[in-house]
Amino acid sequence: MRRFALSPLASAVSAALPAALLPAPAAAQVEIAATGPVVELNVTERVEAEPSLVRIGAGVTSRAPSAVEAMGLNAQAMAQVIARLRQLGIAERSIQTAAIDLNAAYDHDQQTGRQVFAGYEAANRVSVELDEVGRTGEVLDALVAAGATDLTGPSFALDEERTIAARAQARSAAMATAREQALAYARLAGFSDIRLLRIAEGMDGQVPQPMMRDIVVTGSRVTTPVQPGLVEEAVTVTVSYELTR
Repeated sequence: MRRFALSPLASAVSAALPAALLPAPAAAQVEIAATGPVVELNVTERVEAEPSLVRIGAGVTSRAPSAVEAMGLNAQAMAQVIARLRQLGIAERSIQTAAIDLNAAYDHDQQTGRQVFAGYEAANRVSVELDEVGRTGEVLDALVAAGATDLTGPSFALDEERTIAARAQARSAAMATAREQALAYARLAGFSDIRLLRIAEGMDGQVPQPMMRDIVVTGSRVTTPVQPGLVEEAVTVTVSYELTR
């Protein structure tokens, strides 16, 4: 298993391909009948690229004596958070409500050791997708300033075009590695060549890899440091070759 950096050429080639020729995410299989000895190989190749998308979860939790009051306070607070996101230029389609919860709230009584009813807690959370990874720290700080009390993420990923390009590059590398290994086995076994019989493909999801980034200082304050790292795409091929003379 080897790793590769996503090349600009791979991205450009994938963008130029018609949609019908782009690789589908589902597993692909090609199979031909064999007449001689067969070697089967599992090869995984990985491609690393800087992420082009980041996802953040932001929410507000509010407590009040009644459920109606808790929901009302929460709605006001969440409206401020969403308004701030819009002010930052984040598109409506990139902001999505992820969860709304309302539950009875209890406090622990130190003297009696019992749970004491303390009202109701309302929570509202949105997921935000940014296509400007470098703004992650700025957006996190703005969300907290606007009243967000719960943050999750950031989660980094590749957009669709770069995902297709990364998988295409990983696939090409995996097939080259599989052929090289199969030829080596053939010659060790006294054969001179190989014939491709079967291909089955699987894909792993995007996994972030650490990559340090400097903390950005603006005036006298420090923005929340964010390390986008590298996102990894992997393709695994199971390939069968017939050994030939």
